[in-house]
Amino acid sequence: MGILHGKKALIFGVANDHSIAWGIAQAFHREGAELGFVYTVEALEKRVVPLAESLGVDFVEYCDILSDESTAQAFAKAKERFGVCDILIHSMAYAPQEDLKGRFVDTSRDGFLLAHNISVYSLISMARAARPMMPAGSSMLAMTYYGAEKVVPKYKVMGVAKASLEATVRYLADDLGPEGLRVNAISAGPIRTLAASGIGGFRSFQRAFADQAPLRRNVTIDDVGNTAVFLSSQAAAAITGEVLYVDSGYNIMGMPNIED
Repeated sequence: MGILHGKKALIFGVANDHSIAWGIAQAFHREGAELGFVYTVEALEKRVVPLAESLGVDFVEYCDILSDESTAQAFAKAKERFGVCDILIHSMAYAPQEDLKGRFVDTSRDGFLLAHNISVYSLISMARAARPMMPAGSSMLAMTYYGAEKVVPKYKVMGVAKASLEATVRYLADDLGPEGLRVNAISAGPIRTLAASGIGGFRSFQRAFADQAPLRRNVTIDDVGNTAVFLSSQAAAAITGEVLYVDSGYNIMGMPNIED
């Protein structure tokens, strides 16, 4: 019997079989959780449905995360299907391509607001809609990245959005803690996801990352999935408001390894 046996988990953000959310879904399934998938781009339905079917998931819904009404409707459907939500996964981020090029100082107002709306405010909207169906002891988990803390070339406005997301995790943790709800984030190393494909030079950066991380390897969606299981389980019952790094130790380095 898995450590999440009997738990109901809603996962927002599965896009394909390279998604961090997909790694989490596989780990949750292995540990006995009952899953529901919510996709946020209508064109992704044809990719998400077969993945859901491969795990025996029969709840697959679309949600326009820019709409509080659509978000509320998605959770209403989930409540009808599952009754409760023990685990909520937020795994989504977006910034316009034009705002990931050039200089950060030239970030457009519309691009800045859209990046924060999709990548950050969606967590607040989801938390608000999920609260009524999340019993004490439940867990919310968001995905972030080291570019929230340090400057990562070409990450630009997404780094600022992730910094806002991490602050949001802390404020939600404080707000919802008295209700017995935990809110945490995983900061994963660079993983070649659909979202990462929009960042210029990503493959070169991923190679350099493995050279500098103490464990000398990149991380995988399976690494993140296993950590998500821990943070969503009773083993992490006293952990909230935290950002847990799953990055082969990269974040501890103060300067690059330089060979003599």
